[in-house]
Amino acid sequence: MEMKKTMIGVIGLCLSLVACASSQKKLQMAKEKDPQYQYSMGTVYLNNNNLDEAIRFFNKTLSLDPRHYQSLNALGLTYSMKGDLREAEKSFLKCLEISPAFMEARNNLGMIYQEMGFLDKAEEEFKKVTADPNYANKELPYYNLARLYTIRQNWETALFYVDKAIQANARYHLGHGLRGYILDNQDKFPEAIESYKQAVKLLPGDVNYRFSLAAAYFKNGDFRQAGEILGDVLPLITDPEMREKANSYLKTIKEKEKQGV
Repeated sequence: MEMKKTMIGVIGLCLSLVACASSQKKLQMAKEKDPQYQYSMGTVYLNNNNLDEAIRFFNKTLSLDPRHYQSLNALGLTYSMKGDLREAEKSFLKCLEISPAFMEARNNLGMIYQEMGFLDKAEEEFKKVTADPNYANKELPYYNLARLYTIRQNWETALFYVDKAIQANARYHLGHGLRGYILDNQDKFPEAIESYKQAVKLLPGDVNYRFSLAAAYFKNGDFRQAGEILGDVLPLITDPEMREKANSYLKTIKEKEKQGV
């Protein structure tokens, strides 16, 4: 009797395991045919910088649903990270064919055009994004327009757009950093200092912002402030050109101190 019970128990366990395996297989098959699942997997690989696997999953999504415009946008981002700007452009354009109102892709397309040196085309895309009343992240296209006008050295227009970016998002550290750079190039050092200080406050660990703040203090004749920041940041600088510049500033500051300036 005891053996019979044991055998029934074993049979029941086996049947349970078979049912479980069958259920797992069905679940896996369902995932294979689910474009949203494939897209989600692609974004995981993209976020982990495994670009080839991300491309594989986004292409799998598109094989299941050719109109999955989010995958086309993500595919464009992945190609841009690989440095394949032509393929990125194709993906963003196809995304916008399917969903013209998807402004993320339009902003991304503008960035690709800017990278390719097509500034007029980039400007057109960014302005379409800023004109969309439903697009929430306006700081992005405004910042991109500011960068574009910075490349053209049209400092006043660049300043106009970077101010718009900061108005859209006061905690946008890239906007404050770029504003400092624009003002720096206009020799408006006190204003540049304030902008760099905001950027450092928002992202304290960023070496570039801290160096830029020190450089602005130096240009403004605030040698003590510049020296303190440079002394702190110098061990963290890995860029050879920046390190050379920092050492040059520190050397000049020491000479000024000896002269009692």
